Amino acid sequence: MPTRRFLVAAALVASLGAADAAQGAPAATPADMTLGNPNAPIEVIEYASLSCPHCAHFNETVFVPFRAKWVDTGKVRFTLKEMLTASPTVAMAGFLIARCAGADRYFKVVDDVYRSQPRWEEGQIKAILKQIAADNGVDEPHFDACLRDTAAIDAVNERARRASEQDGVESTPTLFINGVSLDPLPLTPADMDAAIAAVSKRMAKKPASRKSAAVKGAR
Repeated sequence: MPTRRFLVAAALVASLGAADAAQGAPAATPADMTLGNPNAPIEVIEYASLSCPHCAHFNETVFVPFRAKWVDTGKVRFTLKEMLTASPTVAMAGFLIARCAGADRYFKVVDDVYRSQPRWEEGQIKAILKQIAADNGVDEPHFDACLRDTAAIDAVNERARRASEQDGVESTPTLFINGVSLDPLPLTPADMDAAIAAVSKRMAKKPASRKSAAVKGAR
């Protein structure tokens, strides 16, 4: 009986051939928030919403160990693409606070918002978000100003619109590794390791470019 790890890797390998010729694969933009070595050979892009319970579960069970093993060690570059799912108002507020906290604390705020989801009750979410903001250096006046920043709101809406209309992403979380959609979604750190291993193996097997071969032959 094949293991889930084998099936995840096999599914990714099966999709890589078609991806080689694909056009318009998702890519990080200057407006996106990223982690890790910008020159890493492997790039993981996640489309996520801060109000999405599946994203919160993925963050806690897969992303945290994935980041420690692959991103913080410089082997993988990670990019978060912001999307707005129900409740879009809460997701928007979370992203605005994360942006206001600054690049150094952006992903800390994202993690804090995800982990606060079990405590969300109608009429209390703003207080929870205000505390998260304060814990990350955004005091109450700046918190209020952050949530009223129309330019920042428009920017989040535009990023979410591009994710949906331009990249064709319809649900969260959605992951891409080097432009290949990762389906099924990794449910464990081992699944993520298998997917990355499949990409690494594929990259190692790619033949040298014609230019490289010509240079080598001229020596």
